[in-house]
Amino acid sequence: MGNIRLTHDMWVLVADGEKALFLRNEGDAKYPNLEVVRQINEDNPPTREQGTDRPGRLSDGPSSHRSAVAETDWHRIEKERFAQEIAERLYKMAHRGDFDQIVLVAPPTVLGQIRKEMHKEVEEKVRGEIAKTLTNHTVDEIERILT
Repeated sequence: MGNIRLTHDMWVLVADGEKALFLRNEGDAKYPNLEVVRQINEDNPPTREQGTDRPGRLSDGPSSHRSAVAETDWHRIEKERFAQEIAERLYKMAHRGDFDQIVLVAPPTVLGQIRKEMHKEVEEKVRGEIAKTLTNHTVDEIERILT
């Protein structure tokens, strides 16, 4: 984390599978002052609250033996969809010229999903990535952690 210098007007995306904060540094590298540009909250209840069916069963051929099928993890699928939505928003913002540089902060799985969906135009503007969950921290705490 010490290699990232938050220069003036640099953006920081702090995200997880349910929340995203788009922050802009109004300060400088020595005294960052992150301001919230946009916040997105996604309601993503646990799988047990999203699915009501029992896991399925498959017949193993002519015998009477049947195998269980794993239940769909709707919570994980929604996190992946949210990461795709973040990547699309980043592309639209980068294409409009909203930011020239950005730092991505997210848990490893979400960061990997965003990276997988990220457009080349956004990739060129990424100045650093931090695999950490900071969405439940205040903006002041995020500033302190990043510096």
